[in-house]
Amino acid sequence: MPEKWKILSGSWLKVIAITSMIIDHTAVFYLWSFPMYQEPLFCIGHREVTWYYLLRCMGRIAFPLFAFMIVEGFLHTHDRRKYGLNLFIFALISELPWNLVHSGVWHYRGQNVLFTLLIGYLGLCALEYYKDDARKLALALIGLFVVSVGIRSDYGCAGYAVILFLYVLRDNHLLQAVIGCGILPSRWIAGLAFIPINMYNGKRGFIQGPLAKYLFYLIYPLHLLLLYFLQNTVME
Repeated sequence: MPEKWKILSGSWLKVIAITSMIIDHTAVFYLWSFPMYQEPLFCIGHREVTWYYLLRCMGRIAFPLFAFMIVEGFLHTHDRRKYGLNLFIFALISELPWNLVHSGVWHYRGQNVLFTLLIGYLGLCALEYYKDDARKLALALIGLFVVSVGIRSDYGCAGYAVILFLYVLRDNHLLQAVIGCGILPSRWIAGLAFIPINMYNGKRGFIQGPLAKYLFYLIYPLHLLLLYFLQNTVME
């Protein structure tokens, strides 16, 4: 993409990803119960397009953007141990809201997406740490793959694989988009995320400092708690 189109900082990618995620989760956990969102607006071939479907499509770009930011975070963080620890802590914090919004109780069979991002991040660490030892690298990557399947984290092994490919192919954006679309279940819709990704200018942007960084992390569990509240108040 021409340099004049590279106008999005990392902060704007985060805003787009968060907005997309909130739209998606609002549709899944709240708006699905309202008949007006299930009524067909028009048809494309044999597919009836509803508001619910359109909102879900908007939400499909969130994960590739978060995966891309994990790669950027890995490449540019000054403390990789602390970065991984933050992911782990907020994955734990988000687990109860994730369980509640899915099942209404404290336990749910799958884990939240921050665990997927954490496993992908650990995969990036393995790629670098064991780059000169193919056997240990293979064992580490396969082990993390098994974990992603075993804990049933959101996007699971597909999400884990996307993070690895975004890192390995970081100098080839076209292949990133093609392989990312091929792996993720949303296919071509997820590919739309690579439009803002290719508009990334490599700058951090306006989300800077510890407070802003942790508020960004907190949006995930807080919006899930809000949706759980809506499920149990407004919908009753």
